[in-house]
Amino acid sequence: MPEGPEGGRPAAVLIAGPTASGKSALALALARAFDGVVINTDSMQVYADLRVLTARPSPAEEAQAPHRLYGSIDGAVNFSVGHFQRQAAAILAEADAAGRLPIFVGGTGLYFRALDEGLSDLPEVPEAIREAGRAEAEGQPTEALHALLAARDPGSAARLRPSDRMRVMRALEIFAATGRPIGSFHDSREPGPLTGRTLLKIFLSVEREELRRRIDARFLAMMQAGALDEVAALREKNLDPLLPVMRAHGVPGLIAHLDGALSLDEAIQRGQGDTRRYAKRQHTWFRHQMGAGWHWLGPDEARAFAINRLSAPAGR
Repeated sequence: MPEGPEGGRPAAVLIAGPTASGKSALALALARAFDGVVINTDSMQVYADLRVLTARPSPAEEAQAPHRLYGSIDGAVNFSVGHFQRQAAAILAEADAAGRLPIFVGGTGLYFRALDEGLSDLPEVPEAIREAGRAEAEGQPTEALHALLAARDPGSAARLRPSDRMRVMRALEIFAATGRPIGSFHDSREPGPLTGRTLLKIFLSVEREELRRRIDARFLAMMQAGALDEVAALREKNLDPLLPVMRAHGVPGLIAHLDGALSLDEAIQRGQGDTRRYAKRQHTWFRHQMGAGWHWLGPDEARAFAINRLSAPAGR
C-alpha cells in the first residue's frame, strides 16, 4: 500500500473507541469496500479462550474479509504490547505485499500508541525476579502493593490507580530488576510500524446513555450466546489470576458465580458495571493521552467520512 501525502489516500486506517461503539462493524464495511485486512488492536480479543465474552467477530463476519490477530493467543500467555507490536509489524508487511489496506481496530490505547508512536525501551525482567514479585504479592490486596510501590517508586505510584494491579506489579518488577523507576525508560522510544505513514485515525464517540444501553444489552446477549460456559472452561485451566485473560470484563464476576460467591444476576451486574467503567476510562485515555490527528465521530458519520477519505486518489 503506497504512503500517500497529507490529503491523499491514507496508507492505513486506525479505528478506536469504547467497547460497544460499533468499531468492528465499521472496520468490516471498510475492508469489504476497499480490499482491506482487519487487524485486531484489542488486548482481549487476541485470546482464543474468550470469543463470546470479548465480542470477537463471528465466523461469518471473518469470512467476509481477512481478519488477523483474533483468537490466536492461548490464555496462558501474557501477551504484552511488545508482542502485539512485533506481530502487527509482520501482518502489516504482509498487507503491503498483497496490496491490501490495513485497518487496525480495537479499544486498547497502548496498542495504537505502539503502532504510531512506538514503544518505550523497557528492559526484560528476569523470570526469577518476576516469580519473586508474584510470591511477594500473593494474598496482598492491590492497594497494599500500590503502597509498597509508593515507598520504592513514588513517582510511578502517583501516576497509577491503586486498583490497577497489573500496572502496579509491572512497575514493581521493573524497579526490582533495574533499581530505576519505570518512568525513567519512557524517553527512550523506538519508532512504531506505522511511523511516517499517512493515517486515517477515527475514534468512535457514542452518547453516554446510548453507550450504556449498548453495553448492558450486549453483555446480556453474550450470556445468551454461551459466555458462562466459556468462562467455566477458562476456570478449569487454573491459570494465574494476574494473567490478562483472567481479568477480562465479566470473567471475575462469572468465576465468582461459578464458585458460589455471587448469584448469576449479581455476576451479570458486576460484568456490566465493570464494562461501563472501562468504556469511560477508554474515552478519557484517548482524549488526554493520544496525539493529534484523531477524528472524533459518531458511528454513522464516521462511515461516510472514512469512505470519502479512502476514495481520494492515492499519492505517490
